[in-house]
Amino acid sequence: MNITVINGPNLNMLGMREANHYGTGTLAELQQELKSRHPHITFTFVQSNVEGVLVDLIQELSSNDSKVDGLIANFAAYTHTSVAIRDALAILDIPIIEVHLSNIHAREPFRHQSLTGGVADGIIAGFGFLSYELAVQAIGELCKPESGKA
Repeated sequence: MNITVINGPNLNMLGMREANHYGTGTLAELQQELKSRHPHITFTFVQSNVEGVLVDLIQELSSNDSKVDGLIANFAAYTHTSVAIRDALAILDIPIIEVHLSNIHAREPFRHQSLTGGVADGIIAGFGFLSYELAVQAIGELCKPESGKA
């Protein structure tokens, strides 16, 4: 199984910012944890602070040459603002799980709405690094032939 994990703006600063919301682990630690727990999965990790780069990457996943089985995405601030990312996601025909380290519904009101979540198969929020782990499990289930998504 091949899973792409996209992390948006400021997630490269994990471990240095707002530990009360995001924990103390770094993005590199998160990536290593996923690889260690799932050695049978090939992960491609991408982080960008640039909206257009994220749109280009999502469009690449839609190509016939893409061998990606699922997408785990934390678009961070773009979750609440990016129609462009949402529109790019709508093109994909693979399972999409949106994740958030913090519970976006327990934070500032502007974080309560997810534009990108409307085209995802599910949203997992508020569990720190475990949000990503749960997303891996969800993609595994969605990729089973009987799920209708595979």
